[in-house]
Amino acid sequence: MLPPLLLAIPRNSITAVGLPIALGLFSGHNTKNVVRNHWYKSLRFPPARPPGWVFPIVWPVLYAGMGCASHIAVKALDGAETESTRSGLSLALTLYYSQLALNCLWSPLFFGSKKIGWALVDSTALLVTTFYMTSLMHKCTGGDTTYLLLPYCAWLSYATYLNGGIWFMNRARVD
Repeated sequence: MLPPLLLAIPRNSITAVGLPIALGLFSGHNTKNVVRNHWYKSLRFPPARPPGWVFPIVWPVLYAGMGCASHIAVKALDGAETESTRSGLSLALTLYYSQLALNCLWSPLFFGSKKIGWALVDSTALLVTTFYMTSLMHKCTGGDTTYLLLPYCAWLSYATYLNGGIWFMNRARVD
């Protein structure tokens, strides 16, 4: 069972959306400086890499979607009539906070520590956790959270491909 504070945050739609956006901004605060330096510019990248301006647009939208999904999930938990639904939603919300922590860890690993391999491990764990969370929330909310989380799942799949490609193409010089 989650601590009461972690259930209280998504009960309010403002804090539900605000928390992932704030954490995302905090974890990525140094990214802008790193992508301008020699280390990042010297990396080899896989095909289909988007231009840099895409990331600061996409991520806040995805963070807002995951925050809205957490709000819907905790409201469904509050009104759950069966133990099975309560249990599924409790696990889904635990996974929500787990994926949020993994998400916040990625930028410091990749951009801060320049540990591309460890960032790939994190990204893979994030992807698996998020898909499982999305599946549980879908089942327990009657699909109400699915459209909010599917773009996030798709983007994480793409981001993991990029991270894997960067690691593979630069593996001789990185962690």
